[in-house]
Amino acid sequence: MKNAAKPYLIIFAFGIVAIFFMSFIGLNNMDEIAAEKEGGGEKTEDTASATPEEIYKQSCIACHGDQYQGAVGPALKGITKSQDEIKEILVNGTDKGMPAGLIPGQEDAVAEWLTTLK
Repeated sequence: MKNAAKPYLIIFAFGIVAIFFMSFIGLNNMDEIAAEKEGGGEKTEDTASATPEEIYKQSCIACHGDQYQGAVGPALKGITKSQDEIKEILVNGTDKGMPAGLIPGQEDAVAEWLTTLK
């Protein structure tokens, strides 16, 4: 008769080893994580060199559609708002579901670009 508990004990042992291994990795990265929380450290994403259209594809396409036609959010073609109004929405969001701060530091460029969509 086979011992039914043996496979479970092996899996348990591997699980414990994996937990310790992951804990040590986390401890080794603790300084890097702390630096990122304080605003320092390396930035993994550089949006400063991205064009407004690239920013749109990264942050806005899910709600406003691939052809700016609108989906969850409103259509952006032929928008009648001024650049300042668009920037205000990008910075502060809306009470209808647009989250604030999706594209920090890029609001001016995206607002200008959105006014040119036809």
